[in-house]
Amino acid sequence: MARFLVVPQWQGSPSARAMLLIDGASAIAGDLPRTATTVLDIPVEAGESLGTGVHRLSSLLRSRAMIVENVHDGTIVIGGDCSVTVAALEAHDREGLAVVWLDAHPDLHTDETSPSGAFSGMALRAILGEGEPQLALSPGIPADRVVLVGARVIDDAEQEPLARLTQLDITDLDDPDALAAAVAATGASRVWVHIDVDVLDPAEIAGVSTAAPFGASAAALTTAIRALRARVPLAGATISGFSPRSPLDAVDDLGAILRLVGAVA
Repeated sequence: MARFLVVPQWQGSPSARAMLLIDGASAIAGDLPRTATTVLDIPVEAGESLGTGVHRLSSLLRSRAMIVENVHDGTIVIGGDCSVTVAALEAHDREGLAVVWLDAHPDLHTDETSPSGAFSGMALRAILGEGEPQLALSPGIPADRVVLVGARVIDDAEQEPLARLTQLDITDLDDPDALAAAVAATGASRVWVHIDVDVLDPAEIAGVSTAAPFGASAAALTTAIRALRARVPLAGATISGFSPRSPLDAVDDLGAILRLVGAVA
């Protein structure tokens, strides 16, 4: 049975509705098997930047230590904001590991280029080993083992690191084997799958902080992930970015999210 780690962290998000990420994580946790699920007691205070360009850094560092202590091989991490993946990968042996980043945003800023100072927008750059040293992986995942899928809201400052990655568009998922082939081409022996739920089309899910049109369908995404798992062993996964405005909205969205949970678990 898969093990789930629920991380209701909001401090990495730039959104005015960031604290709704706590509710989103709790809503997903309610549908997970209780005996296989650990919920971290993440501090709710904002924290301080500690003289860096990363907002709320002190709280992010506390959360990071808790995540690292509780992530094991095969763990499915439920966020919270998408930067929880950086801490999860810190806990892993990254030799031969590929990362699939399914997100409407590439999250390739550093603290020097970010317009918001929010770490979630720097998360994938930190996974590459770049940016604020207290948060960046060391060693990072090589760019040639990162596959970015569905990014369609991209800032100018992200173009240079973006060009170093393998990229798939939403339309590439029309081929159920395209994702598996892209990861296999990296030569990786294992893969971590990161899903920010805003990669889905707004018609599929409402509970995201910034909806981006022309996203993936849950059906295409789950089919692609299952094909990937059949070809490359899964080291673990993240599902993040769920911020429903109300409990009723959460119920409406959980069908799509639980399909994603089933695909990675």
